[in-house]
Order: sequence, then C-alpha cells, then structure tokens
Amino acid sequence: MDISIFGIQGTTLAVTAALTAVVLVVGALVIARLVGPRSYTQMKGEPYECGIPSRGDSMAQFHVGYYLFAILFLMFDVETVFLFPWAVICRTLGNSALPAVGTFLVILALGLAYAWRKGALRWK
Repeated sequence: MDISIFGIQGTTLAVTAALTAVVLVVGALVIARLVGPRSYTQMKGEPYECGIPSRGDSMAQFHVGYYLFAILFLMFDVETVFLFPWAVICRTLGNSALPAVGTFLVILALGLAYAWRKGALRWK
C-alpha cells in the first residue's frame, strides 16, 4: 500500500521530517553554544533560591519514608482521578462497567496489600 500525503510519497515525507528534526535540534544546540554566555565562576555554580544566598551544604538527605508515602499517595490520587469519570457515567456504561472497575480496584488493593506487607506504611 502506497501512502501519499499532499502528493508526496510517505517515505519521502518521513525522511524529510526526520532530517528536518535533526537539523533543527543540532542548529538550536549550535546557536545556543555560540550565543550563550561563557562565564563560569564560583558564584554561577551556587544553587539559587528566591534571591537568598545559600549557606552550608545544599545537599540534604531525606528519609526514604517520605518518598514511599509520596508514591503511595500518588497511586491512590490517580485512582480517584480515574474513578470519578467512571462514577459519573456508570449508568450509561451498562453491566460491563462494574467488572472493569472491580478489576481496577482489585489491582490497587493488591498494590496496597503489597506495600503494607513490605512495611512501607510503617513509619520508622
């Protein structure tokens, strides 16, 4: 099957698009390198936050529990985002909607059970 868009062959269009993308990216990098400032001082390497000069070490370690709670929160937040539209049109979907969302909830419950079993919900 030969694809033609605006009278141009599909392969010709694909090669042209790929070459254009490469030329634009390389061109942007070359122009940024030529035009960009080249002053590398100690002050430029400093972390900048709200105009306040930094003091001490900018690397701060956080307990891994924060990250685990954040990931679990996102998991159940996304669950809510997907459940709300389903609940709005539940009646129009018919009988096939309930097993589909049931499967979705079972998978999420298994994820919660796994996290609970591994101790991700225990604050140490």
